[in-house]
Amino acid sequence: MKILFIIPGSGDAFYCGNCFRDYLYVKALQHVGHEVTVMPLYLPLTDKSFNANTPLFFPATSYYVAQKFFPKGKMPRFLEKILSFPSILRLASSFSGTTSAKGMEQMTLSMIKGDDPNFSKEAKKLINWILQQTHPDVIHLSSSLLIGIAKAIKSQLNIPIVCSLQDEGIWIDNLEPHYAKLAWTSIHNNAHHIDRFVTTSEWYKRKIAAVADIVYPGIPTHNYYAPDYPQDPTIGFFYRMNQLNGLDILCKAFVQLKRENRVKNLRLRIGGGYSSTDKKFLKTLRKMVKPYKEFVEWCDHYRLEEHAKFYAQISAICVPITFEESVGLYVCEAFAAGRPAIAPDTGSFSEIVSNGGVLYHPNTPEALAEAIDGLFTDEGCYARCCEGAVRFSSERYEGERVGGRLAVVYSLPIDTKNSSLLSVRSSRVRINSMDSTEFMSAK
Repeated sequence: MKILFIIPGSGDAFYCGNCFRDYLYVKALQHVGHEVTVMPLYLPLTDKSFNANTPLFFPATSYYVAQKFFPKGKMPRFLEKILSFPSILRLASSFSGTTSAKGMEQMTLSMIKGDDPNFSKEAKKLINWILQQTHPDVIHLSSSLLIGIAKAIKSQLNIPIVCSLQDEGIWIDNLEPHYAKLAWTSIHNNAHHIDRFVTTSEWYKRKIAAVADIVYPGIPTHNYYAPDYPQDPTIGFFYRMNQLNGLDILCKAFVQLKRENRVKNLRLRIGGGYSSTDKKFLKTLRKMVKPYKEFVEWCDHYRLEEHAKFYAQISAICVPITFEESVGLYVCEAFAAGRPAIAPDTGSFSEIVSNGGVLYHPNTPEALAEAIDGLFTDEGCYARCCEGAVRFSSERYEGERVGGRLAVVYSLPIDTKNSSLLSVRSSRVRINSMDSTEFMSAK
């Protein structure tokens, strides 16, 4: 099967949950023998592991300026060319990943609605490339935030389109209220252009009230297997190093445990990368843990190929995320290495963690300190959680299993297409709610 996977780039400077989920899907599909072409949007996917060798479509710099200052699609060609220079895109990458959508309203709505002149101009380039370079059996969109692309493709090409759903509300609900409402409504209105939706947990499927297939992330367990555990108990944080992901909560809990000397020789290992917008926050945290700096390791440089190495050097993973997350990919990775999780009892974690770790509530430094203490001071508890992590990984998150599951999802709209039934409305996936408090809201 030939699959075109359309992925928005984040600049590769930090652990992006959506990007890494897509990476895992691509690798799982390739592992079971499918041909996958990765197409980046906005910013280049420079990490060679993605093997993204198509042109960059909807480049972030020129597209943002076009939406902001040339809404009728008449930006001078020389300016468009300058803004698309690799050096300009690299600069934009260093500032990418902001958690605030303020000022991005026009660009966000453009990609969802798919009906303005600037969008049409870029979509035409993308479709022409598909026609000239590849003839995929199915196209997979990374997010419903790109659903306008499905609308454009369907107007010209009879190719089934699958769309992932994961934590869209984190972005949309930070727009100005008027624009957020328009975004949710426009996703709903364009949902009929999608042949199949997929999401990463039963919890998120219920949260967004959507008809969707559950496809868990597929971890290449053979790459993560690490039978040798650290001699000293070591907590690992591996995600983007920012406040939204709760790194300050973990640092406060760690300082409390060290001050009270409750877990002997407790260590903290922090990785996952960051953007320039996170530097001030990290400076504060470095000062906070300075009294125990010999027990803290900061892994400042993020590289995709170093994921497995990070988990091999920790005893348990802990990302005290401050919103309801559809899936914690770092949990799935840690399980593949046999490392249990310490997670807040929110969102999908009761489903994702199960008996491979401990959950705590509320998501405060004090409650987290108690959970860490309990896991490491009770040897029986830690052994059971490690065993549960390995078992859960092999049963649910093993890459080959997930690749096969995705292929089944893809085959459904392909079979429909080949039976000339694609236009039948009942064969389409329907999203059942437009209310952002019920539909795709992760706040």
